[in-house]
This record gives sequence, C-alpha cells and structure tokens, in this order.
Amino acid sequence: MTTTHLLYLHGFRSSPQSAKAQRLQQHIAQTRPHVVWSAPQLPPSPQEAADLLLATTRSWAGLPPESLAIVGSSLGGFYASWIAQQLRCKSVMLNPSTTPWLTLEQHLGEQTAWHNPDASFFFRPEYLQQLQALDVSGQPPAAAQLLIAAMGDEVLHWQDMVARYPSAQLLLDEGSDHALSNFESYLPQIDAFLGW
Repeated sequence: MTTTHLLYLHGFRSSPQSAKAQRLQQHIAQTRPHVVWSAPQLPPSPQEAADLLLATTRSWAGLPPESLAIVGSSLGGFYASWIAQQLRCKSVMLNPSTTPWLTLEQHLGEQTAWHNPDASFFFRPEYLQQLQALDVSGQPPAAAQLLIAAMGDEVLHWQDMVARYPSAQLLLDEGSDHALSNFESYLPQIDAFLGW
C-alpha cells in the first residue's frame, strides 16, 4: 500500500524550517501532491513533544498503518521510533539519536534555536528522564525501518545507530556529516522505501 500521510520530525534546536524538512516537503509537493504532510515544531519537553505527536496523528487513527510513515532526524529520529511504535507504521531515521538522555545531558540550561538565534528555550534536567521514558529500543519494531547513518557524523556515533536498529534497512554513508548535507541524493531510496 502506498504512503498517504507523512510526519517529519526535526532534531534538537532545529525546526520545520531545516534544510532537510524543506527539501523533503518540496520533493513531496512536486512528486506526490496527494500526500498529507505534517512537520510540527516540537516543544523542548519530550513529554509535551510526545503529546503533540499523538494529537497531530489522532486524525490518522482510522487509516491503515501501511499508509502512514514517519521521517525523523537526530532527536527527531528518536521520537520517530517512538511514534512509529504507537502507530505501527514504517519509519525513516536520519542520523538518529539513540540515547538522548545521555547525549543531551551536556545541553542542559538555556539553548538558542538553530534557525532563529533570537529565540531561546530552557532544556531542563527532568527532560532527560522524560526522554528515557520514551525509549522503545527494547521492543521489536512494529513496522519496517530505514536507517541512514553518516560515518562522518560529528555529533553522534554511527556505530550506536547501527547497533540500535539491527533489523533496519541500512544506508551507511561514508562521507557525510550530522546534518546529512547530501540528503538530496537519498530521496530516491526514501521514495522506494516509502512505496509511493
């Protein structure tokens, strides 16, 4: 069955204005205009983010899981794994964070938004526990997963990503970075995985 609804989840300090989100939205608008696209601005609180994702996808409840898909980058990849389990749908992880309650510990306190340095938010200690509560790594995936991991990622370790998603279809990039600057080149594989 073809994908009709797609949810894009951005990373920490990022937004739906990120280069990948914008490029994917443009690509879908040009090639699959029937697809329902959603890319919410995720709040700093993981619990609030989870609540928002459930609210955003509530209207999808009656749809077959095969018609739904999630794409998530970095911290958004971690969230993508969680919401994909709830919706029983396929997911695409782009350099996903695997243990954000550990890696984000060094980012507690005031943070600036990547795409709007004038905007700031507080990343609170209790958010680390909220992240851990959303970890679904102990559960077998509810549906197919595609993992795109860059060996040149300067923020997260690609080895952790590969270990976290042992049953995922794997595209290992030898040269790219955490931002996956060559994202454009992966659009055909993402199209194929989503079964447009």
